[in-house]
Amino acid sequence: MKKFFATALLVFLFVVGGGFAYLSLRKPNAAPPSSIVIERTPERLARGKYLFEVVNDCDGCHSERDFTRFGNPVVTRGKGFQFPAEMGLPGTVAAPNISSDVETGIGGYTDGEILRALREGIAKDGHAMFPLMPYPYYAKMSDEDAYSLVAFIRTIPPVKAKQPPVALKFPVNLMMTGVPKPLAAPVPQPDRSNKLKYGEYLTTVAACVECHTPEVRGQLVEEKRFGGGREFRLMGTRVLSANITSDTQTGLGKLSEDQWVEKFYQYKEYVEKGSKKVGPEGVTLMPWLAYAQMEEADLRAIYTYMRTVKPVVNSVETHPENPTKK
Repeated sequence: MKKFFATALLVFLFVVGGGFAYLSLRKPNAAPPSSIVIERTPERLARGKYLFEVVNDCDGCHSERDFTRFGNPVVTRGKGFQFPAEMGLPGTVAAPNISSDVETGIGGYTDGEILRALREGIAKDGHAMFPLMPYPYYAKMSDEDAYSLVAFIRTIPPVKAKQPPVALKFPVNLMMTGVPKPLAAPVPQPDRSNKLKYGEYLTTVAACVECHTPEVRGQLVEEKRFGGGREFRLMGTRVLSANITSDTQTGLGKLSEDQWVEKFYQYKEYVEKGSKKVGPEGVTLMPWLAYAQMEEADLRAIYTYMRTVKPVVNSVETHPENPTKK
């Protein structure tokens, strides 16, 4: 009997050790970057600017911002940002400098390398990127929109600011390698005349589901998809994302399409004149200042799509430590 248990223990240790070695040594599933050189046409630069500043809110992670003001307005674009420890991320996580600085930014990247990082999650040196960068969603971005986004990113003035390398804790550091996937096929432009499908496209590439769905051990709780309740800790307080499903009691089901649009456009004055100073009761990661600039047709398309999403009953107090905040 003792011999049996000793053998079983050795087998167990062999399997565990082999699994650990495999995860430690495996390389991400990566394709070589394309050799594409993206033409910076006026149309692409305009579309890329809109995607960067509004739809994808790239400033939200890759720019220095003023967290003392509502909506966290941009201070220095492209500088990068180290996420504070209070956010509870699994290690040191920083969004890199994506300005055109060659030394500390991505000025030395080719267009193909930027595209691969954006849509496939593979950095210039070949390592897998932490999926806080929503590349699984950007993989569904059309080729032309991705080209436009890269074209605009190339115009960001150089900023000399080195961000720390990502250093993740075990076992996340091993599991992350399996996340990136090469694009399987070209992604066509969405049909903007199809309000429902275009709304789904915008909602997807904006990664709305990531913030508005609770997660457990890094996985979204699918039965509460878009149902809100995901917790974020920032500026000494905590906020929860809102339920944006069409549930009429705990979600946004009572909002008409016009009211939906107005919910975003109420912050246009902050965009034009600057947002007010706020305390913990006004802390938010929702990019209101970005979305206040979204084209009305796009907001209406998103509304149309969100009305097809399964309603989720989930009452959320977005500012539990400051419950009077609405």
